[in-house]
Amino acid sequence: MSEKISVVPLRKIIASNSGFINVLLHEAVPVVCLNKATGKNRSMHFKALYDNNNRFWLENGSWEYFLTGEVFANLSTSWEAARLSARGPDEGAAAPESSGGAGPETEGEPALPGFGKEYEAILAMPPVERVKSMNAATKGLDELAAHKPREAEVVTSALVVASRDAALINRATLLGAMQLADEEAKKHTQSLVSSTQELVRSTSQLVTASIFNDELMNTLVAKSNGTVIQHMTRVFLNGLAFLAYYNALVSTSSIINKLRLSFEKKYRDFYRVLLPHVNAEALTLERVFCKGMRAIPEDDFVSWATGFLIHDIGKAAAVEYHEGESEYKRDVVVEHVKVGYTSVMTKTNYPRDAALITGYHHEYYGDPGGYGYFRAYLGRYKKINPNARQDFCITYELEPMLDYHALAYFPAKVLEIIDVYDSVTDPNRKYRKAMTPEEALAMMREEFIEKHHKIDIILFDIFSSFVREQLEARS
Repeated sequence: MSEKISVVPLRKIIASNSGFINVLLHEAVPVVCLNKATGKNRSMHFKALYDNNNRFWLENGSWEYFLTGEVFANLSTSWEAARLSARGPDEGAAAPESSGGAGPETEGEPALPGFGKEYEAILAMPPVERVKSMNAATKGLDELAAHKPREAEVVTSALVVASRDAALINRATLLGAMQLADEEAKKHTQSLVSSTQELVRSTSQLVTASIFNDELMNTLVAKSNGTVIQHMTRVFLNGLAFLAYYNALVSTSSIINKLRLSFEKKYRDFYRVLLPHVNAEALTLERVFCKGMRAIPEDDFVSWATGFLIHDIGKAAAVEYHEGESEYKRDVVVEHVKVGYTSVMTKTNYPRDAALITGYHHEYYGDPGGYGYFRAYLGRYKKINPNARQDFCITYELEPMLDYHALAYFPAKVLEIIDVYDSVTDPNRKYRKAMTPEEALAMMREEFIEKHHKIDIILFDIFSSFVREQLEARS
């Protein structure tokens, strides 16, 4: 980099005023990227770097980032103009400067369009106020659960608001905690973890299979203008509803015996592709589900549902997963899984299974179209144990998967299905028209089961029954 050019470190600029991020995102601002090893530099737009990693300037890697003195001066002018004219969120208004009262959570955290106007208010809250807000929401849900009969509209509205705010509070707090050392971060987020688990437990008392309907969708649109947070909230609530449906089905019906009877004809060929080393005669329902198919205990139910709530906590912006190839940015999509997994696993005391759900919910049975931390773990394991083979497809417990005995983790396989279904039926889809439930189920069977072995066929069949029962109930 020429010494004649005046430069300012980007890290210091954003630390001095987090509101600059919005101006950087909404204007074509070039960033000087200096390779610390070679001394060579290149110029890239801030937005391109941010879309790949929304904390890139804080990374202690091979690169350092700067703005030229001239660009910084223009940026300051743009920031002051934005502040004085008080532009609204739709015009890219800059966030207010941190007053120091909210702790590290507000540093470098803009009000992103995918998270709605509610996120700005949550960012301005001190951490203790965020926890108080969640505790108040939990109390309200408990009071609703204690009274019968309950109006469906009132319950749905309360669930949507409580879940939406819990997801936003977790995002704001966890991304702030990434700036702290691990043990300090865990202490900083401990109250958040406890409050979130209590809210999830209270939510599970009110959620039934019937919440998976149009009323939920309409309420979400009315209660939030953020497309990402709408998706996160729908996936959480609908995931809870499906787990409740699954438990009722397994506990009170003959579904397991029916699956055994139809297994050879309907399912065996699918699983032979996944477990080719297992003899066909030995490939049974019990080899698919490690230790047999069964209901979910309450503690696991709450932990898994917590994982559903925070599964997209690392999203930097409104990432589009299942759109056209020209809009699909794989590196941006993969990055949200890394950020979410790292923040939950290293900076909080959330149950380990909840953390792993954030990192494993796009594994897709090892298909090249998937991604996630588990496949990297398996790659390392195979190098050390080249003759090792998984003997099961799905485990309800972590150990068989981490010990290389099973291909996938039950709640992550459930979340894959819910996540894809919600993405393709989302009315806010930018590049394609939202699919009807019937169209979505048909597409998923063709693309994710028949053409590629991505999602689980048995869990998908149960999910399909779940969706169709809700459609019949509304007709």
